[in-house]
Amino acid sequence: MPEDTLRIIVVDDHTVMRAGVIALLASEPAIDVVGEAGDGLAGVELVERLDPDVALIDLRMPVLDGTSATARIVAGRARTRVLILTTYDTDAEIERAVEAGAIGYLLKDTTRDQLVDAIRSASRGETVLAPRVAERLVARMRQPTPVALTPREADVLSAVADGLSNPEIGQRLVISEATVKTHLLRVFAKLDVRDRTHAVVVALERGLLDRCRRSD
Repeated sequence: MPEDTLRIIVVDDHTVMRAGVIALLASEPAIDVVGEAGDGLAGVELVERLDPDVALIDLRMPVLDGTSATARIVAGRARTRVLILTTYDTDAEIERAVEAGAIGYLLKDTTRDQLVDAIRSASRGETVLAPRVAERLVARMRQPTPVALTPREADVLSAVADGLSNPEIGQRLVISEATVKTHLLRVFAKLDVRDRTHAVVVALERGLLDRCRRSD
């Protein structure tokens, strides 16, 4: 076996799927499948014994799931990179796998060439993501950071939306005008705005105003 050949293991509880992946990689001279396992714990033991370059691991498996297996492998002494290969692409599954230390996340509709390229990239320590997975992660990153208003800040914001001035808000809530201004400044900071009108607009866009009024 050439020195630059990558040694990998395949961990998947579906025998047919596991065999299919191994067969898919059999014609690739630069990749050698040195072991296979049908559950996460057996996969961890294989890594400890064989120290492969890359471990292709499914997520939902008996005995030990793929995420837990990934965490154990990453925490161990082996230099093995974990590349998730699964049918699941939910945000929760992706986040758990990445947090556990997986270097990449592929779906089982990946083509042979894509899989080979991903294995090579993973062995170099490069992050590898299936296009759909990358899209989901980017979409989540673009979502506004959730804003939590205190009950009093919510009351003030609702009063602003009702068109009340600061003195009128103070009268409604039985607080001083200075306190109203303090709450408004905090609301502005949380919503990243500079004025009352913009605060109401952003609150409406994020659904905060409706929540505020329901809490009255």
